[in-house]
Amino acid sequence: MKLPIDTSAIAFLCAMPPEPVVDFETRRPKADDNGEPLYVMQLLAMGEGSADLLAVKVPGVPSAAIRQGAPVKVTGLVAQPWTMADRSGVSFRAARIEPAIAQAKAS
Repeated sequence: MKLPIDTSAIAFLCAMPPEPVVDFETRRPKADDNGEPLYVMQLLAMGEGSADLLAVKVPGVPSAAIRQGAPVKVTGLVAQPWTMADRSGVSFRAARIEPAIAQAKAS
């Protein structure tokens, strides 16, 4: 089950530059169902009195303006719990991650 996340009260910073998602076995870049390349971004999510580091997958080549420490806007963020053998966790995926500054100028 995919759980949508309301990001309106969360500030995001790019913690590490985007990296292509690579298949564990073949070491080839992964793509989504539409053929868009998948990237993973380490984001620092900051809310009321707390912060967490999230690895968020996003389709498409990220903007060159997204650099370490840059504020970003995350659209369509969902959390998906997973279980594999004796391990479990939560993965995050977004429809889009854009530079927050470019978004503010466009408004």
